[in-house]
Amino acid sequence: MTPVEMIIAGAGDRGFVYASYAKAYPNRAKIVGVAEPREFYRKKMAEDHNIPEENVFTDWKDMAKMKRFADAVIITTQDHLHREPAIAFAKKDYHILLEKPMAPDEKSCREITKAVLSRDIIFAVGHVLRYTRYTQKLKSIIDSGLIGDVISLQHLEPVGYWHQAHSFVRGNWRNEKESSFMLLTKSCHDLDWIRYIISKRCTSVSSFGSLTHFRNENKPETAGSNCLECSYEPECPYSAKRFYLTLLERGKTGWPLSVITTEMTKGGIIRELRNGPYGRCVYECDNDVVDHQVVNMEFEGGETAAFTMTGFTKTRQRETRIFGSHGEIYANSKKIQLHQFLSGKTEIIDTTIDAQRIPNSLAEHGGGDYALIDTFVSAVSQNDPSLILSGPEETLETHLMTFAAERSRKEQKTIKL
Repeated sequence: MTPVEMIIAGAGDRGFVYASYAKAYPNRAKIVGVAEPREFYRKKMAEDHNIPEENVFTDWKDMAKMKRFADAVIITTQDHLHREPAIAFAKKDYHILLEKPMAPDEKSCREITKAVLSRDIIFAVGHVLRYTRYTQKLKSIIDSGLIGDVISLQHLEPVGYWHQAHSFVRGNWRNEKESSFMLLTKSCHDLDWIRYIISKRCTSVSSFGSLTHFRNENKPETAGSNCLECSYEPECPYSAKRFYLTLLERGKTGWPLSVITTEMTKGGIIRELRNGPYGRCVYECDNDVVDHQVVNMEFEGGETAAFTMTGFTKTRQRETRIFGSHGEIYANSKKIQLHQFLSGKTEIIDTTIDAQRIPNSLAEHGGGDYALIDTFVSAVSQNDPSLILSGPEETLETHLMTFAAERSRKEQKTIKL
């Protein structure tokens, strides 16, 4: 097959993840253009994929002004910069893979949806959880009727204490005005996943949550303003010094280290912790997003779902319990434990067995990163939008669920959809 030619708008972590598919499978995909304002990442993307100089831009707008020179665009700019490029590239008839969330506000999401539906293009949003082997197996079990009708569901997103500190206290998604609210930036694809599993429209939501712990009043008396100059640091579970330097010692130089520095040495990391945002005391940041939240949902058949997102966990995969009229499922993103009431039998299905070997760069989210970009490339090469599991209309629907949940949290009332 002729490789699908793609351009990258935003060469950050997610941009490099999706672009790595072209390096691993050059017969299926090729990166032929990039737009990125930061010189290091722009040059690295260009060098990694031998992109011609005339196709390297500092601003996506300049790339969009060019005559269409690729089959598809991968948009991985910051969340608040999704709307304009999505609409601009849709008008140029590029097939689009847009990183989630679609946009940080309802109006922009609706405008993107309208723009892509007005063109004959393939459009996918980065809801990687839908595409995993685990999810597809779980959905096939439910659709087969083995546990009867789904009555209710519990879903846990254990963000992890260090991920909370890295991304949502010190990092790019800490402040709602600079990015968006945490339920959208971290867990819109969890609500999307719940909708996908239940396969019915959500009719009402209620939500509670707050920024409870990572506040100035909780700062230990002996703590400093930076982890490098803090007498409390050895006792603090959120020590940036311990966390990032331990990763370096273990040779783990990808995400999240790749986010804080381009110099993978002890000196490079220390310098960034001292001068940048990632060394700040977690109790003295300008963060305002929640550190825990629950969402209750009711669906059109009376089914219910309860979702918990919390930063106060060890690092592990999402966990789900599904309660059916004829059976029950416990699943942890890898193994599915199925119990049927009539037979009394319990079966454990390991979805990692015989899993396709995929590149390390695409192994996150249970292989969902790989499955998403592989599906997108197949859809474009075959001109078959039916392959896409996360198209514009249902993605808009689940984003509206997320916006409604946040309204419920802030207004302290149930929101009808």
